[in-house]
Amino acid sequence: MDIERLIADRARAIDASGIRRIFDLGAKLKNPINLSIGQPDFPVPEPIKRAAIRAIETDHNGYTPTQGVPPLLAKVTDWLKTDLGWDVRAAGSAGEGQPSALITTGTSGALSLAFAALLGPGDEAIIPDPYFVAYPHLCALAGAKGVLCDTGEDLRMTAERVEPLITDRTKLVLLNSPSNPCGVVSTPDECRDLLELCRSKGVLLISDEIYDEFSYPEFALDRAAGDPSLARCPSPARLPGAHEDVLLIRGFGKTYACTGWRLGYAAGPRELIAQMAKIQQYTFVCAPSALQHGVCECFGVDMGDQVREYQRRRDVVVERLSAVTDVPTPGGAFYAFPKIPARLGLTDTEFVEQCVERNVLLIPGSVFSSRTDRIRISYATKLDTLQRGLDVICEMMA
Repeated sequence: MDIERLIADRARAIDASGIRRIFDLGAKLKNPINLSIGQPDFPVPEPIKRAAIRAIETDHNGYTPTQGVPPLLAKVTDWLKTDLGWDVRAAGSAGEGQPSALITTGTSGALSLAFAALLGPGDEAIIPDPYFVAYPHLCALAGAKGVLCDTGEDLRMTAERVEPLITDRTKLVLLNSPSNPCGVVSTPDECRDLLELCRSKGVLLISDEIYDEFSYPEFALDRAAGDPSLARCPSPARLPGAHEDVLLIRGFGKTYACTGWRLGYAAGPRELIAQMAKIQQYTFVCAPSALQHGVCECFGVDMGDQVREYQRRRDVVVERLSAVTDVPTPGGAFYAFPKIPARLGLTDTEFVEQCVERNVLLIPGSVFSSRTDRIRISYATKLDTLQRGLDVICEMMA
């Protein structure tokens, strides 16, 4: 049988992840200096692990309600009330006019559901360039067009840059802050201007905040008076009435190192969350049951020490790379997106290949962008490993 002839166009439109290609190269190296991995290098906090184990042992292993287990939904809704002032209810619960919440299979699952609910053939979604690798492909899977917003040399997605891209086919604008691959954090003014633009054009704003807890103090808002060490990320969801016009997507994997548990949540307009829940019922069915009970403990775990350690590594990356190239200072997440000096005459792929020859793994910037002049560095690794990798990178750039 000619299976190739049967493959759908949506599958053909998707390339294998460039990150996976680097992982394949790394598999051939002995003890590589790996600055490519986008997941935390600390263990899942003990209270969270214990809660998941207890859930398994007490037989919370079957299907859950599509919208999520009640204890986790209660934790999420309480937190969104505290953090954003949103009066959130579970998807499918009573209360007309209230925003609602849905537990999803990771933030990628939330994005997949949102794109499936919003986009169809001929529709357009405006996404930042650089972007998280999944964004353009989620558009393709929905039969829609991903319109890239050039974020300039400062790598910031602003209303001024988005507005010329909006057409009568635009359904949504996607903001990722703190961003992957850049680590850029939008300012409160940028969040406000972008939401006002979307409102004026009748376009939904999706705020992907998977790294919301990894916001460094100088770029973040104080969470509590007198405690600047605890920070919260600027967000369009903090603006008055945002629950009517913003789909908020957050997760647990990056903040608490449980990336493999595949758990996130979405909150926003009831009509949209209801459609997402309906699609989840016939796709993912529900998020992993015992692990939902595990992440209930996340809301009582202080991750301040981990965030401060990542900030210390961030400072090392910026200090060293700034001596040899341009690197916007990351305000959150755990990535830097430095430029490859033009004098080297190398594309991002060529630069990364030369790094691989010296046992250092990076990701070419073109995996995340139409540009070919940057690389992504993950500093989610031990400081001595990071320093050895920076030795190679700085030597090559210098």
